[in-house]
Amino acid sequence: MKNKLEEQKAKQCPGCQTAGNKQRHWRDEKMTQDLSNRLNRIEGQVRGIKRMIEEGVYCDDVLNQIASAQSALSGVAKLLLEKHIRTCIKDQLIAGDEEVVAELTKTVARLINKS
Repeated sequence: MKNKLEEQKAKQCPGCQTAGNKQRHWRDEKMTQDLSNRLNRIEGQVRGIKRMIEEGVYCDDVLNQIASAQSALSGVAKLLLEKHIRTCIKDQLIAGDEEVVAELTKTVARLINKS
């Protein structure tokens, strides 16, 4: 039975490249930096929410901050999903891998049913 890393490598799309033992993806440096910056802001939001709870801030104010963080995280997911479809999914379909449609369907269902 393959371990999780071996399974991920086996699913590597034709558009991905490898450099030594390190897997490289379609993401360019600008995309990687953009995603990282967004996640850093979200991380700060979550720390702020924790602090608000510890300080006993009014529940509605905390809930508003949680909604804001969820929205920001959804934005990251949408951006990543769009790139995934335009690159990985497209390349796998061109290569004749029809199974990627089922994988994408499951992924989108998880994103939609997050609440």
